[in-house]
Amino acid sequence: MAALTIGKFAEAGGVGVETVRYYQRRGLLHTPERPVGAGLGSVRRYSEEEVRRLKFIRAAQAAGFTLEQIQELLSLDASDDRPRARTLASARIRALDQKIAELTAAREALARLAQSCASGLRGPCPILKAFDPD
Repeated sequence: MAALTIGKFAEAGGVGVETVRYYQRRGLLHTPERPVGAGLGSVRRYSEEEVRRLKFIRAAQAAGFTLEQIQELLSLDASDDRPRARTLASARIRALDQKIAELTAAREALARLAQSCASGLRGPCPILKAFDPD
């Protein structure tokens, strides 16, 4: 793959240009230098390695890691600190398990309300009543 402009780089990573710039401000992505000897209109170019890093960031976000955790994961990639990477992954797994338990409980409660709503033909709907703050 040839060196990419920021627009093509963002597209390759599945994000917008402003997201790339945000990641650069946060220190997750490097801002390439402008070509030496080029005029003011010269365009920065992004490499395949930078595309790989952007995709890594997006995949880690999809797994629920925060940008701070992703920054640490990126530094661990450079140092090959597997124990710390496992610690971060284990913590994320615990958080996901907790979220799954919360969502499962919410689903079960809503299913009970839907069943109650279906079984009664008179009076206020149990679903609507459950969400009424009064």
